[in-house]
Amino acid sequence: MAALAVLAERSERRSGSTGTDPLRDRADACLEGLEETARMEAMLAARKVRFAAGFANATRAMSAPDEQPHQRLAREMGVVAEVACALTVSERSASALLAQSHELTTTLPLTQAALEQGLVSWQHARVMVDEAASLNPAGAAALEAHFLDPEAPNPATCPVGNMVPARFRHKARTWRERHHPVSIEKRHAKSFLDRRLEYAPDRDGMAWLSAYLPADQAAGIWNGITATARALQSRTEGRTLTQLRADVAAKVLLSAGFTTTSNPMDGSTEAAAGSRTGLATTRTSTRPSDDGVAGGVPVTDGVDDAVAGGIPVTDGIDDAVPGLVPAPGGVDSGRVPSPAAQVLVTVPVFALMGLTDEPADLDGYGPIPASMARKLVADRASSFRRVLIDPRNGAPLEIGRESYRIPPAMRRWLRLRDGRCSFPGCSNHSLDNEADHILAWADGGTTGISNLGSLCRKHHRLKHSTAWTPTNASTNEPPGWISPTGRRYQSEHQDWEPPHWPAQIQDLLRDYGAGVRPTAPSGRRPR
Repeated sequence: MAALAVLAERSERRSGSTGTDPLRDRADACLEGLEETARMEAMLAARKVRFAAGFANATRAMSAPDEQPHQRLAREMGVVAEVACALTVSERSASALLAQSHELTTTLPLTQAALEQGLVSWQHARVMVDEAASLNPAGAAALEAHFLDPEAPNPATCPVGNMVPARFRHKARTWRERHHPVSIEKRHAKSFLDRRLEYAPDRDGMAWLSAYLPADQAAGIWNGITATARALQSRTEGRTLTQLRADVAAKVLLSAGFTTTSNPMDGSTEAAAGSRTGLATTRTSTRPSDDGVAGGVPVTDGVDDAVAGGIPVTDGIDDAVPGLVPAPGGVDSGRVPSPAAQVLVTVPVFALMGLTDEPADLDGYGPIPASMARKLVADRASSFRRVLIDPRNGAPLEIGRESYRIPPAMRRWLRLRDGRCSFPGCSNHSLDNEADHILAWADGGTTGISNLGSLCRKHHRLKHSTAWTPTNASTNEPPGWISPTGRRYQSEHQDWEPPHWPAQIQDLLRDYGAGVRPTAPSGRRPR
C-alpha cells in the first residue's frame, strides 16, 4: 500500500517530479500504478480464495461426524447462501467461487501461490481451474507445472502473467488436448455425434444462427468467409469486416441448392425429384424470377439485389464475387465444400504415417485428431497446407507448396512462426493478418523472415502511426515490441513439443545402439 500511495502522489502531482520532464514522470507513475494495482488485485483475489475455502472447511469441521447425505446437502446450500449474502452476489456466483477456491487450495497449489504473489491474475487462475477440471490429479499437476514451474520438463516459453487470459486459455487448452489421458481420437468421435445447427430469435428483427462442427470444417468456413469479405473491402465500402462476414455467410447459405421442397405455410417437407443437395434446407427457391409471390408468401430473403416484399435488400454481395459463392448447380451432397483460403495444418511426421495418434495442429484453432489431419492430406484439400514436424524437437520441418515463387512460401512460414498477430495480447488469426517489414524496405530492410512480422490491420496501422516499435525477430521467434514510454513487451512464442516416437522405431534405435543387426521380414533379404 505504501508503494501505491507514493505512485498516487506522483500521478496526481502532489509530490515533486523525479525527472526533467514532469509530464512524462506523471505518465510513468500512472502506468506503474496500474501495474501495482493489478498485482494487489491478484493478491486480494488469493486472499478471498483462502477465506472462501476456509469458511467451507470450518463449516464442514463443525458438522456432526455421522452427517447424513441430506444433512450434508443442506449444509452446503447454507454455505453457498451465506457466502452469497456476504459478497452481495448471486448464489450461482458464490457456488462457483467456492468450487474454484476448493480446487485452487487443494489441487492447484502452484496457481494459488502465483496468485498470492501477484504473478497471475484472477482471470488466469480461473482459466487454470477450468482446463484442469477434466484431468485427474496427476494431469492437473502436470498442467500447472508446465506453465508455472520453470524446472518442469519442456516448460512454457511465455510466462502466464505476460499473456492476456484469452491467449492463456488457448495455450492451456492446447496443452490439455495433447496430454489428456483419453486420446483426442476417442473424445472427437464422441463429440462428433453432438454436431448440430442452432437457431435463436433475438431482438429488433434479428436472430442467431450457430453451428457445432468438426474443427477442420469450421476453420475452413471461417477463413474462407473472411477471405471473401476482405476481397469486398474498399474505400467506398461502408460495412465493417464483421458485417461483411455476416453478409457473405447469408449469401452462401441462401443461394445454395436444396434437396427438399418446403411449404412455409404448414412446415411440411417433401423430397424434390432431381433436386440437388445444398448447404441448408431452410427455404426453397420456388419463386418466379421477378421476385413475385411464391405459394402466396412474399419473398424477402434478400438473395437478389432488389426490393422484395417491400423490404430493401442490402446484402451487397455480387454473385460474381469469387470465393465462397456456390456454383448455380448447387453443392454435392456427399461432401462439404472447401473454401479457397489456405489453412495451415501442422502434422507430426509419425502421425502422418499412421504410426502414432498424437494430435496435429490446425491454424487458428489448436490440436485436432491425427485422423482428421491425415484425411485432409489424403484428400489433397486445396484450402489446407500441410506442415511436417521434425520428430527430434517438434519444430517445423518444411512447408509443402505447389508454386515455385518464394514469397508465398515465406508468407506461409511467417504465419506458422507467429501463429497470430504478433502484437502483445492480440488474438487475430494468422490468415487474416498482413506481412509487415520490421525495418522498412526504404530504410534498407530486407524481405527475409527475420525482418517480417504478422500484424492485423489495427496494429499495422498502430505501428505506422505511433511510436510503437517492433524489435528484432528471428527465423523461429516473432518480434517483441517497445511502447512509446520505453517499456518492452515480449510477443507470444509457439510452444513446440517433441513428438511421440513409435515403440517399434524406439526398439530399432535401441538395437542399433547395442550393435544388434535388425532381423529382416521372412521372404526378404536384408540390404
